[in-house]
Amino acid sequence: MKLTVEDLQAYLFDHYGGRATEQGMFMKLVEEMGEVAEVLNKRAGRKATDDADLQTELGTELADMIHYIVAIAAINNIDLASIIVEKDKKASIKYNHRTNLENFLKDR
Repeated sequence: MKLTVEDLQAYLFDHYGGRATEQGMFMKLVEEMGEVAEVLNKRAGRKATDDADLQTELGTELADMIHYIVAIAAINNIDLASIIVEKDKKASIKYNHRTNLENFLKDR
């Protein structure tokens, strides 16, 4: 199954719209960021680990972060996909990248 940013935003708006606050979503995002940091510390050997599958655990925690980032955009009616493309265009110029996201997607 292929998932787009627009699909995820629509789903999360349906799920949270009218009953969640950006502050609450941001606090959950920060919590998930801490969980990503914990997994990265385990992978780097800075923190003890059990026999957990750290690759899967990292993917799960990153997915949680994306969930809350997109939820914040959704409940604020922000077209995140368009903003990502526009922001990347500016960065590609600023940092002299070979291509930008929009052209990359067109060329695929």
